[in-house]
Amino acid sequence: MPTIIMGKLASKIDGSVRGKAMSFLQKLGADDTAPGLHIEPIQHSADPRVRTGRVDEFWRAVMFRLDGDGDTHYVIHGIWPHDDAITTAQRVRLKVNPINGLPQVEEIEPAFVAMTPPPATTDPESAKPLFARLGHEHADLVDKLGLPEDVATQAAAAADEDAILTLAERHDGWIGTILVDLAAGDDIDAIVQRMQLEKTSSSDDDADVLQSLKRPAAALQFAFIDGQEELRRVIEGGDFGAWRIFLHPEQRRYIDRPYNGPFRLAGGAGTGKTVVLVHRARALAQRDPAARIVLTTFTTNLADALGDSLTQLDPRVPQTKTLGQPGVYVIGVDALAAAVLRTAGNGLAPAMRDVLGEERAAPLSRTAPNLWREVVESTGTSLPPEIANETFLATEYAHVVLPNKVHDETGYLRVRRPGRGVALDRARRRAVWALIDSYRARCRIDGSLDFTEAAAVAASHLAAGEDRPADHVLVDEGQDLSPTHWLLLRAAVEERPDDLFIAEDSHQRIYGSRVVLGRYGIAIVGRSQRLTLNYRTTAQNLRYAMSVLDNGQYVDLQDEPESTGYRSARSGPAPTEVIVDSLSDELQAIVHHVRSWLGAGDAHETVAVLVHDRFHRDRVVTALTEQGVDARAVDRDRPSPGRVPVLTMHRAKGTEFSKVVLAAGKPSPAELERLAMLDPAERADAELRGRSLRYVAATRARDQLVVVQRN
Repeated sequence: MPTIIMGKLASKIDGSVRGKAMSFLQKLGADDTAPGLHIEPIQHSADPRVRTGRVDEFWRAVMFRLDGDGDTHYVIHGIWPHDDAITTAQRVRLKVNPINGLPQVEEIEPAFVAMTPPPATTDPESAKPLFARLGHEHADLVDKLGLPEDVATQAAAAADEDAILTLAERHDGWIGTILVDLAAGDDIDAIVQRMQLEKTSSSDDDADVLQSLKRPAAALQFAFIDGQEELRRVIEGGDFGAWRIFLHPEQRRYIDRPYNGPFRLAGGAGTGKTVVLVHRARALAQRDPAARIVLTTFTTNLADALGDSLTQLDPRVPQTKTLGQPGVYVIGVDALAAAVLRTAGNGLAPAMRDVLGEERAAPLSRTAPNLWREVVESTGTSLPPEIANETFLATEYAHVVLPNKVHDETGYLRVRRPGRGVALDRARRRAVWALIDSYRARCRIDGSLDFTEAAAVAASHLAAGEDRPADHVLVDEGQDLSPTHWLLLRAAVEERPDDLFIAEDSHQRIYGSRVVLGRYGIAIVGRSQRLTLNYRTTAQNLRYAMSVLDNGQYVDLQDEPESTGYRSARSGPAPTEVIVDSLSDELQAIVHHVRSWLGAGDAHETVAVLVHDRFHRDRVVTALTEQGVDARAVDRDRPSPGRVPVLTMHRAKGTEFSKVVLAAGKPSPAELERLAMLDPAERADAELRGRSLRYVAATRARDQLVVVQRN
């Protein structure tokens, strides 16, 4: 049976021919001698290995046949109308780039694309092309990186980053990735090392070309397809599914590399952190089928998305529904705590006494979310409003009291409070403890645990036992987890190689206060890396999203300042900003843009509207429905085909859409009142989370973003 090697260009098959293409490629992978395929060489072709195949009467596939490793391989270049396919097949050639050892499809006598000349300027430095300003020499582009001469010439003439991005999109794969890295100012030697480029004395015979196709950076453009089912997933996934197949060599390194302890992978939205996690979960399961792998994140919705992604990547990976069993256990972190408590049964008393200094009768129930507010309102306190509020008290409880297992006022007076921006003298500590004690008394009455208590009790229970329920724990959206979550995850797996793998982006922290991992037994000690290339969002949309974060002081899970420096591999239209005067105008603007996209042929489920809260979400759904647009409010369920999803910005995390309307809105009077009541340090942190929320929302758009802002 021949092996199919899918080129990235070929994976972007038009929907109208996708089914026929899949049928053709499945037949090719089963038997390339089947007469209906019409696999034929092309006379006078630049590469004698080129073949065309009949997809139907109108469409033909262009591919290269390679014989080696005891098998026949077909490198699928693309699918075109009959005459275009013949012309393309005559002109393309598959070779090994002698400078970097990577496979390269070159076109004989390629059409020259003129670059836009730099704009007129009186500044001699800014008049230079971008690469000249960055110090990139034309000779180095060719002789060190292996860029084709024509590409290097066009890149050297490009006026700015946008012109480089346009060129990079025409050369998707390793060439485009190198161009994006160069435009971002990366050093040429660093690119060579990161992409593992090296000169080669290989010829262009079949064996050497096959070897080049297996190099790490070749995975940016070519993928070996493992069987008929994998081929079907590649074709059906289209461009939105490219994350599963075409990986940057840097991503591949984090997927496969072993670590001697906890590892942290940082990166902005769309840089592929979740992709790495899902691929790593599969790699660990393949390496050891008996391994117990926990794949977790902050919310149930995000956990569901992780499970779906793992299934899309490889449905053969076993996903268990039982904690402690072999396979991948995909679950939200609070649900993980609940699973530990259920498993413990009647054996929780020691853990509750350890954490709370008391026992609770019904530890699996949950405390009402507004209980802190009720405690403050019903308890006479001398504390000022900036301390006597649910935000400060809930954070103090989660970050100071529970992790340190404080049971009484004496313990609270002695405990250290690192990272807490509000200073408390002894009198204020006593007053705060009185409110905490009242809160615990309320919980004691109904016997319940709140979410942070449940995680702390579950962590204590696991830490006291001899057997941990996991061999590997993979964490997504780590910036949103609380201290007791980290205590739980640390206790869920023994300290060992490959125990914890954490993905985080402090710019996306939209829940809770910031955390420092080292305070909770998770020592990264140099095992930390960062992804910077955004694969989802266009450069124009990314610039807008990053501008939302300007002048904000963000700190990562290792208590270090978080940097930006992200770049995109894609280009598109600039975001559209619409200023309106009223709610009516806002709804009208939303309806206008959604209808225009749908009228242009966009599928309903690829267009989304993002809003601040559920109340406004429901108003938008009503407005769209009244104008004949089939829309649906999305909460805990998944977006459904055939309807425009309308989501809160919080719910949108973990999603992506081709086109997005972001109803930026303004804080409600109640929200402004709540912020005004906070201590300045707490208020500043809340404002950072607000910026992060808008950043998250803006980066959900792959191609086009419209921001509707009310005066």
